[in-house]
Amino acid sequence: MLTIAALYHFTRFDDPAALRGPLMDLCQAHGVKGSLLLAREGVNGTIAGPRAGIDAVLAHLRALPGCAALEHKESFAEAMPFGRMKVKLKREIVTMGQPDVDPTSRVGSYLSPKEWNDLIAADDVAVIDTRNDYEVAIGTFKGAVDPDIRTFRDFPHWWEKNRARFHGKRIAMFCTGGIRCEKSTNYLLGLGENQVFHLKGGILKYLEEMPREQSLWDGECYVFDGRVSVGHGLVPGQFDSCHACRRPLSPDDKQRPEYERGCQCHHCLAEYSDEDRARFRERQRQMDLAEARGDRHFAG
Repeated sequence: MLTIAALYHFTRFDDPAALRGPLMDLCQAHGVKGSLLLAREGVNGTIAGPRAGIDAVLAHLRALPGCAALEHKESFAEAMPFGRMKVKLKREIVTMGQPDVDPTSRVGSYLSPKEWNDLIAADDVAVIDTRNDYEVAIGTFKGAVDPDIRTFRDFPHWWEKNRARFHGKRIAMFCTGGIRCEKSTNYLLGLGENQVFHLKGGILKYLEEMPREQSLWDGECYVFDGRVSVGHGLVPGQFDSCHACRRPLSPDDKQRPEYERGCQCHHCLAEYSDEDRARFRERQRQMDLAEARGDRHFAG
C-alpha cells in the first residue's frame, strides 16, 4: 500500500531554486514520485510513495524556513499514481496572477466539515466553487455557484463581473485541498468583503471526515494524479482521464464515438491537429508496449 500526501504551505522562500536539488534527491532516494512546486511564496504538490519515504519528505519540508506548521492530507493507493518525480520552480504555487494577494497576511475564516455543513445550509450564504470547469463538472456541493472558469487566473475577472449578485451575502468558498481559497479569500477581503469563509482542508478533508449520510457533496472530486477522481472516504472513483486534453471521462464518455484511447475525446475533438493526434497515437503505442513488458511508460 502506497501513501499519497497532498500538501501546501505559504511562507517566504528567499531562494527557492536552492531548495530544489536537495528535495529532488531526497524524493528519488526514497522512491517517492509526484509533483512539487516551489516559489517565493511557498510549496505546493502531491506525492506518493512508501510510508517511510513520505514521512522523510514531510520532515524535510517542515524543516524548511517557515514550514514547521505545514499540514498535509493523506490517502492511499495500491498502485503508484505518478510516473515520475518532478520538482518545479514557479512564480506562484497556485497561479492567480494578482501580485497584491498575500495569504500570509490574512485569509477568510476556516470552517471544519461540520461547521461547513451548518453554514452553507443558511439562506444568506453564497457557496462558490473556485475550481476549473472540468473539475466542477464531475462533482460539487449541492447549490454551489460554478464560475465556469478555465483556470484560476480567470477567477478575479469573473468576480468583478458578478460581485453584485452576492451583495449582502456571506461568501463560502471551497476548492480541492484548500490552497486556492487561501488566495481567493485574501483577494475578496482586499476588495472589502468582510464575511468570507472557506472549507479548511478543502474537499479532500471533507470527503475524508464527513459520513456519506450527512454529506452535502454530490458526485466525485477530481484529483491531479493517476486516480483521476475520488469519492467519500477518498476511495478511487469511476473516472478516467483523456490522455490528450487530461479532462476527466466517465465510463459513458468512453463509449462515445468521438473517443479514441490515448488520442482524443468529445471534449477535445476540435482542439488538436492531425499532427498532434499522430503524436498522441505514437505515445499510446509506446505506453501499450511498456505495459506489455511489465514496465510503466513515463507518460502513463
